Amino acid sequence: MPLWVLFQDTRSIFSKDELNSEIAKIAIPATFGLMADPIASLVDTAFIGHLGPVELAAVGVAIAVFNQASKIAIFPLVSVTTSFVAEEDSATSSSSILDDIELQPRSKSDNEKMLLLPKHGPENTNKRRHVSSASSALLIGAMLGLIQAFLLIVSAKPLLSYMGIKSDSPMLSPAYKYLTLRSLGAPAVLLSLAMQGVFRGFKDTKTPLYAIVMGGVVNIVLDPILIFVFKMRVTGAAIAHVCSQYLISVVLLWKLIEQVDLLPPNINDLQLGRFLKNGFLLLVRVIAATFCVTLAASLSARLGSTEMAAFQVCLQVWLAASLLTDGLAVAGQAILAGAFARQDYESAKETAGRVLQLSLALGLVLAFIVGVGLTFSSGLFTKDVKVLQILSLGIPFVAATQPINSLAFVFDGINYGASDFRYSAFSMVLVAFASVACLLLLSSYYGFVGIWVALSIFMSLRAIAGVWRIGTASGPWSFLNIY
Repeated sequence: MPLWVLFQDTRSIFSKDELNSEIAKIAIPATFGLMADPIASLVDTAFIGHLGPVELAAVGVAIAVFNQASKIAIFPLVSVTTSFVAEEDSATSSSSILDDIELQPRSKSDNEKMLLLPKHGPENTNKRRHVSSASSALLIGAMLGLIQAFLLIVSAKPLLSYMGIKSDSPMLSPAYKYLTLRSLGAPAVLLSLAMQGVFRGFKDTKTPLYAIVMGGVVNIVLDPILIFVFKMRVTGAAIAHVCSQYLISVVLLWKLIEQVDLLPPNINDLQLGRFLKNGFLLLVRVIAATFCVTLAASLSARLGSTEMAAFQVCLQVWLAASLLTDGLAVAGQAILAGAFARQDYESAKETAGRVLQLSLALGLVLAFIVGVGLTFSSGLFTKDVKVLQILSLGIPFVAATQPINSLAFVFDGINYGASDFRYSAFSMVLVAFASVACLLLLSSYYGFVGIWVALSIFMSLRAIAGVWRIGTASGPWSFLNIY
Protein backbone atom coordinates (compact mmCIF):
# COMPACT_ATOMS: atom_id res chain seq x y z
CA MET A 1 0.00 0.00 0.00
CA PRO A 2 1.22 3.54 -0.73
CA LEU A 3 0.57 4.38 2.94
CA TRP A 4 3.48 2.20 4.04
CA VAL A 5 5.82 4.46 2.08
CA LEU A 6 5.16 7.10 4.72
CA PHE A 7 6.25 4.77 7.50
CA GLN A 8 9.63 3.96 6.02
CA ASP A 9 12.82 5.33 7.52
CA THR A 10 11.42 5.19 11.05
CA ARG A 11 14.97 5.35 12.39
CA SER A 12 15.00 9.08 11.60
CA ILE A 13 11.92 9.86 13.66
CA PHE A 14 13.92 11.32 16.55
CA SER A 15 17.02 12.35 14.62
CA LYS A 16 18.33 15.91 14.63
CA ASP A 17 18.05 16.36 10.87
CA GLU A 18 16.87 19.45 9.01
CA LEU A 19 13.26 18.25 8.64
CA ASN A 20 12.82 17.52 12.34
CA SER A 21 14.33 20.90 13.17
CA GLU A 22 11.86 22.67 10.89
CA ILE A 23 8.93 20.67 12.27
CA ALA A 24 9.97 21.41 15.86
CA LYS A 25 10.45 25.11 15.10
CA ILE A 26 6.85 25.33 13.91
CA ALA A 27 5.14 22.65 16.00
CA ILE A 28 6.37 23.44 19.51
CA PRO A 29 5.25 27.10 19.63
CA ALA A 30 2.07 26.17 17.71
CA THR A 31 1.27 23.50 20.26
CA PHE A 32 1.48 25.90 23.18
CA GLY A 33 -0.56 28.42 21.20
CA LEU A 34 -3.27 25.88 20.44
CA MET A 35 -3.33 24.81 24.07
CA ALA A 36 -4.01 28.35 25.29
CA ASP A 37 -7.78 28.50 24.88
CA PRO A 38 -8.48 24.99 26.28
CA ILE A 39 -6.15 25.80 29.18
CA ALA A 40 -8.01 29.07 29.75
CA SER A 41 -11.25 27.08 29.79
CA LEU A 42 -9.65 24.61 32.20
CA VAL A 43 -8.65 27.52 34.45
CA ASP A 44 -12.21 28.83 34.36
CA THR A 45 -13.47 25.30 35.05
CA ALA A 46 -11.11 24.87 38.03
CA PHE A 47 -12.11 28.18 39.64
CA ILE A 48 -15.81 27.82 38.91
CA GLY A 49 -15.77 24.22 40.14
CA HIS A 50 -15.28 25.58 43.65
CA LEU A 51 -18.52 27.57 43.35
CA GLY A 52 -20.53 24.34 43.17
CA PRO A 53 -21.61 21.57 40.75
CA VAL A 54 -24.49 23.65 39.33
CA GLU A 55 -22.19 26.51 38.29
CA LEU A 56 -19.61 24.04 36.95
CA ALA A 57 -22.19 22.22 34.84
CA ALA A 58 -23.74 25.50 33.64
CA VAL A 59 -20.43 26.96 32.50
CA GLY A 60 -19.57 23.62 30.93
CA VAL A 61 -22.65 23.85 28.71
CA ALA A 62 -21.97 27.53 27.89
CA ILE A 63 -18.35 26.80 26.97
CA ALA A 64 -19.46 23.88 24.79
CA VAL A 65 -21.91 26.14 22.91
CA PHE A 66 -19.36 28.94 22.45
CA ASN A 67 -16.53 26.63 21.42
CA GLN A 68 -18.60 24.71 18.92
CA ALA A 69 -20.01 27.92 17.44
CA SER A 70 -16.48 29.32 17.18
CA LYS A 71 -15.13 26.21 15.52
CA ILE A 72 -17.68 26.58 12.75
CA ALA A 73 -15.90 29.77 11.71
CA ILE A 74 -12.39 29.31 13.12
CA PHE A 75 -11.21 26.09 11.53
CA PRO A 76 -12.23 26.93 7.95
CA LEU A 77 -10.74 30.40 8.33
CA VAL A 78 -7.45 29.34 9.95
CA SER A 79 -6.90 26.24 7.81
CA VAL A 80 -7.58 27.97 4.50
CA THR A 81 -5.50 30.99 5.55
CA THR A 82 -2.50 28.87 6.54
CA SER A 83 -2.50 26.96 3.25
CA PHE A 84 -3.06 29.99 1.01
CA VAL A 85 -0.49 32.19 2.78
CA ALA A 86 2.09 29.38 2.72
CA GLU A 87 1.49 28.79 -0.99
CA GLU A 88 1.62 32.49 -1.84
CA ASP A 89 4.69 33.12 0.30
CA SER A 90 6.49 30.07 -1.14
CA ALA A 91 5.67 31.11 -4.71
CA THR A 92 6.81 34.68 -4.00
CA SER A 93 10.08 33.47 -2.46
CA SER A 94 10.78 31.18 -5.42
CA SER A 95 10.03 34.02 -7.82
CA SER A 96 12.36 36.32 -5.92
CA ILE A 97 15.22 33.83 -6.14
CA LEU A 98 14.70 33.46 -9.88
CA ASP A 99 14.61 37.23 -10.29
CA ASP A 100 17.89 37.49 -8.40
CA ILE A 101 19.56 34.96 -10.68
CA GLU A 102 18.28 36.64 -13.81
CA LEU A 103 19.43 40.07 -12.63
CA GLN A 104 23.00 38.94 -12.02
CA PRO A 105 25.28 40.28 -14.81
CA ARG A 106 27.58 37.75 -16.44
CA SER A 107 30.39 40.00 -17.57
CA LYS A 108 31.10 42.20 -14.57
CA SER A 109 33.25 41.72 -11.53
CA ASP A 110 32.02 39.96 -8.40
CA ASN A 111 31.84 43.25 -6.50
CA GLU A 112 29.61 44.77 -9.17
CA LYS A 113 27.39 41.68 -9.11
CA MET A 114 26.90 41.97 -5.36
CA LEU A 115 25.80 45.56 -5.77
CA LEU A 116 23.13 44.55 -8.27
CA LEU A 117 21.65 41.65 -6.24
CA PRO A 118 18.22 42.80 -4.96
CA LYS A 119 16.02 41.85 -2.02
CA HIS A 120 18.53 39.95 0.06
CA GLY A 121 20.67 42.84 1.29
CA PRO A 122 20.38 44.44 4.72
CA GLU A 123 18.54 47.40 3.27
CA ASN A 124 15.58 45.17 2.42
CA THR A 125 15.29 43.11 5.60
CA ASN A 126 12.54 45.34 7.00
CA LYS A 127 10.52 45.44 3.81
CA ARG A 128 6.89 44.47 4.38
CA ARG A 129 5.45 41.56 2.43
CA HIS A 130 2.62 41.85 -0.07
CA VAL A 131 0.46 38.82 0.70
CA SER A 132 -3.12 39.33 -0.43
CA SER A 133 -4.30 36.21 1.44
CA ALA A 134 -3.49 37.96 4.73
CA SER A 135 -5.79 40.87 3.94
CA SER A 136 -8.55 38.48 2.88
CA ALA A 137 -8.25 36.51 6.12
CA LEU A 138 -8.50 39.58 8.34
CA LEU A 139 -11.49 40.97 6.47
CA ILE A 140 -13.39 37.69 6.63
CA GLY A 141 -12.37 37.07 10.25
CA ALA A 142 -13.65 40.47 11.42
CA MET A 143 -16.97 40.02 9.64
CA LEU A 144 -17.47 36.48 10.97
CA GLY A 145 -16.63 37.60 14.51
CA LEU A 146 -19.27 40.32 14.50
CA ILE A 147 -21.88 37.97 13.05
CA GLN A 148 -21.06 35.26 15.59
CA ALA A 149 -21.30 37.66 18.54
CA PHE A 150 -24.71 38.91 17.40
CA LEU A 151 -26.14 35.45 16.77
CA LEU A 152 -24.90 33.97 20.04
CA ILE A 153 -26.27 36.83 22.14
CA VAL A 154 -29.65 36.81 20.41
CA SER A 155 -30.08 33.03 20.45
CA ALA A 156 -28.41 32.25 23.81
CA LYS A 157 -31.50 30.87 25.56
CA PRO A 158 -32.71 28.70 22.62
CA LEU A 159 -29.21 27.26 22.26
CA LEU A 160 -29.00 26.46 25.96
CA SER A 161 -32.44 24.89 25.79
CA TYR A 162 -31.27 22.70 22.91
CA MET A 163 -28.33 21.68 25.08
CA GLY A 164 -30.74 20.43 27.73
CA ILE A 165 -30.96 23.46 30.05
CA LYS A 166 -34.68 24.21 30.34
CA SER A 167 -36.34 27.36 31.73
CA ASP A 168 -36.81 25.82 35.18
CA SER A 169 -33.23 24.55 35.47
CA PRO A 170 -30.95 26.13 38.12
CA MET A 171 -28.19 26.03 35.48
CA LEU A 172 -29.97 28.51 33.19
CA SER A 173 -29.03 31.78 34.91
CA PRO A 174 -25.26 31.19 35.27
CA ALA A 175 -25.05 29.57 31.82
CA TYR A 176 -26.88 32.48 30.17
CA LYS A 177 -24.68 35.09 31.90
CA TYR A 178 -21.46 33.32 30.95
CA LEU A 179 -22.45 32.68 27.32
CA THR A 180 -23.71 36.19 26.54
CA LEU A 181 -20.73 37.92 28.12
CA ARG A 182 -18.16 35.61 26.55
CA SER A 183 -19.85 36.14 23.15
CA LEU A 184 -18.72 39.76 23.28
CA GLY A 185 -15.21 38.46 22.73
CA ALA A 186 -16.11 36.63 19.50
CA PRO A 187 -14.79 39.38 17.16
CA ALA A 188 -11.43 39.31 18.95
CA VAL A 189 -11.31 35.51 18.85
CA LEU A 190 -12.00 35.30 15.10
CA LEU A 191 -9.66 38.16 14.23
CA SER A 192 -6.81 36.76 16.32
CA LEU A 193 -7.27 33.28 14.86
CA ALA A 194 -7.16 34.73 11.33
CA MET A 195 -3.88 36.43 12.17
CA GLN A 196 -2.54 33.22 13.68
CA GLY A 197 -3.33 31.53 10.37
CA VAL A 198 -1.28 34.17 8.56
CA PHE A 199 1.71 33.71 10.86
CA ARG A 200 1.45 29.91 10.50
CA GLY A 201 1.59 30.34 6.73
CA PHE A 202 4.86 32.21 7.25
CA LYS A 203 6.00 29.26 9.44
CA ASP A 204 6.15 31.69 12.35
CA THR A 205 4.34 30.26 15.37
CA LYS A 206 6.44 32.08 17.99
CA THR A 207 4.80 35.48 17.51
CA PRO A 208 1.26 34.15 18.13
CA LEU A 209 2.57 32.25 21.15
CA TYR A 210 3.93 35.42 22.77
CA ALA A 211 0.59 37.18 22.31
CA ILE A 212 -1.38 34.18 23.60
CA VAL A 213 0.80 33.86 26.70
CA MET A 214 0.19 37.52 27.50
CA GLY A 215 -3.55 37.00 27.17
CA GLY A 216 -3.44 33.80 29.23
CA VAL A 217 -1.60 35.51 32.08
CA VAL A 218 -4.21 38.27 32.15
CA ASN A 219 -6.99 35.65 32.24
CA ILE A 220 -5.38 33.71 35.10
CA VAL A 221 -4.78 36.88 37.13
CA LEU A 222 -8.27 38.32 36.61
CA ASP A 223 -10.17 35.06 37.25
CA PRO A 224 -9.76 34.79 41.04
CA ILE A 225 -9.98 38.56 41.47
CA LEU A 226 -13.28 38.94 39.64
CA ILE A 227 -14.81 35.60 40.71
CA PHE A 228 -13.99 35.63 44.43
CA VAL A 229 -12.70 39.06 45.49
CA PHE A 230 -15.39 41.06 43.67
CA LYS A 231 -17.86 38.16 44.08
CA MET A 232 -18.88 38.29 40.40
CA ARG A 233 -18.87 34.48 40.19
CA VAL A 234 -19.41 33.20 36.60
CA THR A 235 -19.78 36.76 35.31
CA GLY A 236 -16.24 37.51 36.45
CA ALA A 237 -14.88 34.43 34.69
CA ALA A 238 -16.46 35.50 31.41
CA ILE A 239 -15.18 39.09 31.68
CA ALA A 240 -11.64 37.86 32.41
CA HIS A 241 -11.70 35.65 29.34
CA VAL A 242 -13.00 38.42 27.05
CA CYS A 243 -10.31 40.86 28.24
CA SER A 244 -7.60 38.31 27.48
CA GLN A 245 -8.91 37.73 23.96
CA TYR A 246 -8.91 41.42 23.04
CA LEU A 247 -5.37 41.80 24.34
CA ILE A 248 -4.23 38.89 22.14
CA SER A 249 -5.91 40.42 19.10
CA VAL A 250 -4.32 43.86 19.60
CA VAL A 251 -0.81 42.43 20.05
CA LEU A 252 -1.08 40.21 16.96
CA LEU A 253 -2.40 43.04 14.79
CA TRP A 254 0.46 45.29 15.90
CA LYS A 255 3.05 42.65 14.99
CA LEU A 256 1.38 41.76 11.69
CA ILE A 257 1.29 45.38 10.50
CA GLU A 258 5.07 45.48 10.95
CA GLN A 259 5.53 42.57 8.50
CA VAL A 260 2.67 42.68 5.99
CA ASP A 261 1.11 45.34 3.81
CA LEU A 262 -2.55 44.72 4.64
CA LEU A 263 -3.89 46.95 1.88
CA PRO A 264 -3.60 45.19 -1.50
CA PRO A 265 -3.24 47.46 -4.56
CA ASN A 266 -6.35 45.94 -6.17
CA ILE A 267 -9.50 44.55 -4.55
CA ASN A 268 -9.36 41.61 -6.97
CA ASP A 269 -6.13 40.55 -5.26
CA LEU A 270 -8.11 39.65 -2.14
CA GLN A 271 -9.08 36.26 -3.66
CA LEU A 272 -12.36 36.32 -1.73
CA GLY A 273 -13.94 33.85 -4.15
CA ARG A 274 -11.23 31.26 -3.56
CA PHE A 275 -11.41 31.80 0.19
CA LEU A 276 -15.17 31.42 0.27
CA LYS A 277 -15.23 28.33 -1.96
CA ASN A 278 -12.72 26.33 0.04
CA GLY A 279 -13.88 27.85 3.30
CA PHE A 280 -17.39 26.59 2.57
CA LEU A 281 -16.07 23.05 2.07
CA LEU A 282 -14.32 23.17 5.43
CA LEU A 283 -17.41 24.78 6.94
CA VAL A 284 -19.39 21.69 5.96
CA ARG A 285 -16.69 19.55 7.57
CA VAL A 286 -16.61 21.55 10.79
CA ILE A 287 -20.39 21.62 11.12
CA ALA A 288 -20.46 17.84 10.80
CA ALA A 289 -17.71 17.38 13.40
CA THR A 290 -19.12 20.07 15.68
CA PHE A 291 -22.58 18.54 15.61
CA CYS A 292 -21.18 15.26 16.97
CA VAL A 293 -19.37 16.88 19.91
CA THR A 294 -22.27 19.25 20.63
CA LEU A 295 -24.72 16.36 20.56
CA ALA A 296 -22.52 14.48 23.04
CA ALA A 297 -22.54 17.49 25.40
CA SER A 298 -26.32 17.85 24.99
CA LEU A 299 -26.91 14.18 25.77
CA SER A 300 -24.72 14.53 28.86
CA ALA A 301 -26.66 17.59 30.04
CA ARG A 302 -29.90 15.65 29.71
CA LEU A 303 -28.52 13.04 32.11
CA GLY A 304 -28.28 15.71 34.83
CA SER A 305 -25.94 18.32 36.28
CA THR A 306 -23.69 15.70 37.90
CA GLU A 307 -23.09 13.84 34.63
CA MET A 308 -22.65 17.10 32.74
CA ALA A 309 -20.07 18.35 35.24
CA ALA A 310 -18.06 15.12 34.84
CA PHE A 311 -18.40 15.28 31.06
CA GLN A 312 -17.16 18.88 31.04
CA VAL A 313 -13.96 17.99 32.90
CA CYS A 314 -13.31 14.95 30.69
CA LEU A 315 -14.01 16.89 27.49
CA GLN A 316 -11.72 19.79 28.36
CA VAL A 317 -8.85 17.47 29.26
CA TRP A 318 -9.55 15.36 26.14
CA LEU A 319 -9.38 18.40 23.87
CA ALA A 320 -6.42 20.02 25.63
CA ALA A 321 -4.30 16.84 25.43
CA SER A 322 -5.30 16.10 21.86
CA LEU A 323 -4.36 19.59 20.73
CA LEU A 324 -0.77 18.88 21.69
CA THR A 325 -0.65 16.80 18.51
CA ASP A 326 -2.38 19.52 16.53
CA GLY A 327 0.91 21.43 16.63
CA LEU A 328 2.35 18.69 14.42
CA ALA A 329 -0.63 19.11 12.12
CA VAL A 330 0.10 22.84 11.82
CA ALA A 331 3.75 22.13 11.00
CA GLY A 332 2.81 19.48 8.46
CA GLN A 333 0.27 21.76 6.79
CA ALA A 334 2.63 24.74 6.49
CA ILE A 335 5.55 22.69 5.14
CA LEU A 336 3.38 20.59 2.80
CA ALA A 337 1.58 23.62 1.35
CA GLY A 338 4.94 25.05 0.28
CA ALA A 339 6.13 21.69 -1.06
CA PHE A 340 3.00 21.18 -3.16
CA ALA A 341 3.24 24.77 -4.44
CA ARG A 342 6.78 24.00 -5.66
CA GLN A 343 5.69 20.51 -6.84
CA ASP A 344 8.40 19.06 -4.62
CA TYR A 345 6.73 15.67 -4.09
CA GLU A 346 9.77 14.04 -2.51
CA SER A 347 9.70 16.65 0.24
CA ALA A 348 5.92 16.25 0.58
CA LYS A 349 6.27 12.48 1.04
CA GLU A 350 9.04 12.82 3.59
CA THR A 351 7.20 15.51 5.57
CA ALA A 352 3.91 13.60 5.66
CA GLY A 353 5.65 10.43 6.81
CA ARG A 354 7.62 12.17 9.53
CA VAL A 355 4.69 14.02 11.12
CA LEU A 356 2.57 10.84 11.09
CA GLN A 357 5.30 8.88 12.84
CA LEU A 358 5.80 11.63 15.40
CA SER A 359 2.05 11.90 16.03
CA LEU A 360 1.73 8.21 16.79
CA ALA A 361 4.66 8.34 19.23
CA LEU A 362 3.28 11.45 20.92
CA GLY A 363 -0.18 9.91 21.18
CA LEU A 364 1.17 6.91 23.06
CA VAL A 365 3.01 9.18 25.50
CA LEU A 366 -0.11 11.30 26.02
CA ALA A 367 -2.20 8.20 26.73
CA PHE A 368 0.01 7.39 29.70
CA ILE A 369 0.29 10.98 30.98
CA VAL A 370 -3.44 11.69 30.74
CA GLY A 371 -4.44 8.37 32.27
CA VAL A 372 -2.18 8.74 35.28
CA GLY A 373 -2.43 12.52 35.61
CA LEU A 374 -6.22 12.81 35.47
CA THR A 375 -6.65 9.92 37.90
CA PHE A 376 -4.68 11.73 40.60
CA SER A 377 -5.63 15.34 39.78
CA SER A 378 -9.40 15.12 39.25
CA GLY A 379 -9.89 16.67 42.68
CA LEU A 380 -8.56 19.96 41.32
CA PHE A 381 -11.73 20.41 39.28
CA THR A 382 -14.36 19.49 41.85
CA LYS A 383 -14.78 18.16 45.38
CA ASP A 384 -18.22 16.69 44.71
CA VAL A 385 -18.05 12.94 45.41
CA LYS A 386 -20.73 12.00 42.86
CA VAL A 387 -19.04 13.98 40.09
CA LEU A 388 -15.71 12.32 40.90
CA GLN A 389 -17.30 8.85 40.73
CA ILE A 390 -18.71 9.47 37.26
CA LEU A 391 -15.50 11.20 36.20
CA SER A 392 -13.56 8.00 36.92
CA LEU A 393 -15.66 6.23 34.28
CA GLY A 394 -14.57 8.65 31.56
CA ILE A 395 -10.83 8.71 32.34
CA PRO A 396 -10.03 5.40 30.52
CA PHE A 397 -11.65 6.70 27.32
CA VAL A 398 -9.91 10.09 27.53
CA ALA A 399 -6.54 8.33 27.88
CA ALA A 400 -6.98 5.41 25.48
CA THR A 401 -8.11 7.57 22.55
CA GLN A 402 -5.02 9.83 22.56
CA PRO A 403 -3.08 7.85 19.87
CA ILE A 404 -6.19 7.76 17.69
CA ASN A 405 -6.82 11.47 18.17
CA SER A 406 -3.19 12.23 17.33
CA LEU A 407 -3.38 10.44 14.00
CA ALA A 408 -6.76 11.99 13.16
CA PHE A 409 -5.57 15.56 13.80
CA VAL A 410 -2.34 15.12 11.86
CA PHE A 411 -4.14 13.54 8.90
CA ASP A 412 -6.33 16.66 8.85
CA GLY A 413 -3.27 18.91 8.70
CA ILE A 414 -1.71 16.79 5.97
CA ASN A 415 -4.82 16.97 3.79
CA TYR A 416 -5.15 20.72 4.36
CA GLY A 417 -1.51 21.16 3.33
CA ALA A 418 -2.33 19.35 0.09
CA SER A 419 -5.40 21.64 -0.33
CA ASP A 420 -7.53 18.49 -0.32
CA PHE A 421 -10.48 20.37 1.16
CA ARG A 422 -13.21 18.61 -0.84
CA TYR A 423 -12.27 15.14 0.41
CA SER A 424 -11.93 16.44 3.97
CA ALA A 425 -15.46 17.82 3.84
CA PHE A 426 -17.26 14.84 2.30
CA SER A 427 -15.44 12.21 4.37
CA MET A 428 -16.35 14.04 7.60
CA VAL A 429 -20.02 14.13 6.61
CA LEU A 430 -20.02 10.33 6.26
CA VAL A 431 -18.17 9.96 9.56
CA ALA A 432 -20.69 12.26 11.28
CA PHE A 433 -23.70 10.25 10.10
CA ALA A 434 -22.24 7.06 11.56
CA SER A 435 -21.13 8.79 14.78
CA VAL A 436 -24.48 10.45 15.45
CA ALA A 437 -26.20 7.08 15.14
CA CYS A 438 -23.71 5.62 17.64
CA LEU A 439 -24.23 8.53 20.06
CA LEU A 440 -28.00 8.24 20.07
CA LEU A 441 -28.00 4.46 20.36
CA LEU A 442 -25.23 3.99 22.92
CA SER A 443 -26.24 6.90 25.17
CA SER A 444 -29.80 5.57 25.43
CA TYR A 445 -28.54 2.19 26.67
CA TYR A 446 -25.31 2.98 28.54
CA GLY A 447 -25.62 6.66 29.50
CA PHE A 448 -22.37 8.45 30.29
CA VAL A 449 -20.16 5.51 29.30
CA GLY A 450 -22.09 5.06 26.05
CA ILE A 451 -21.42 8.68 25.10
CA TRP A 452 -17.67 8.19 25.50
CA VAL A 453 -17.72 4.93 23.56
CA ALA A 454 -19.43 6.79 20.71
CA LEU A 455 -16.91 9.64 20.83
CA SER A 456 -14.11 7.06 20.62
CA ILE A 457 -15.76 5.60 17.52
CA PHE A 458 -16.07 9.11 16.08
CA MET A 459 -12.33 9.79 16.37
CA SER A 460 -11.46 6.31 15.04
CA LEU A 461 -13.52 6.89 11.91
CA ARG A 462 -11.79 10.26 11.38
CA ALA A 463 -8.39 8.55 11.51
CA ILE A 464 -9.56 5.82 9.12
CA ALA A 465 -10.69 8.47 6.61
CA GLY A 466 -7.16 9.92 6.60
CA VAL A 467 -5.61 6.48 6.20
CA TRP A 468 -7.91 5.73 3.25
CA ARG A 469 -7.04 8.86 1.25
CA ILE A 470 -3.28 8.41 1.42
CA GLY A 471 -3.42 4.61 1.49
CA THR A 472 -5.22 4.52 -1.85
CA ALA A 473 -2.87 7.16 -3.35
CA SER A 474 -5.84 9.14 -4.63
CA GLY A 475 -6.36 12.85 -5.18
CA PRO A 476 -3.22 14.94 -4.57
CA TRP A 477 -1.47 11.82 -3.23
CA SER A 478 -1.50 9.99 -6.57
CA PHE A 479 2.25 10.63 -6.87
CA LEU A 480 2.81 7.98 -4.17
CA ASN A 481 2.16 5.30 -6.81
CA ILE A 482 5.61 5.89 -8.24
CA TYR A 483 7.39 5.07 -4.97
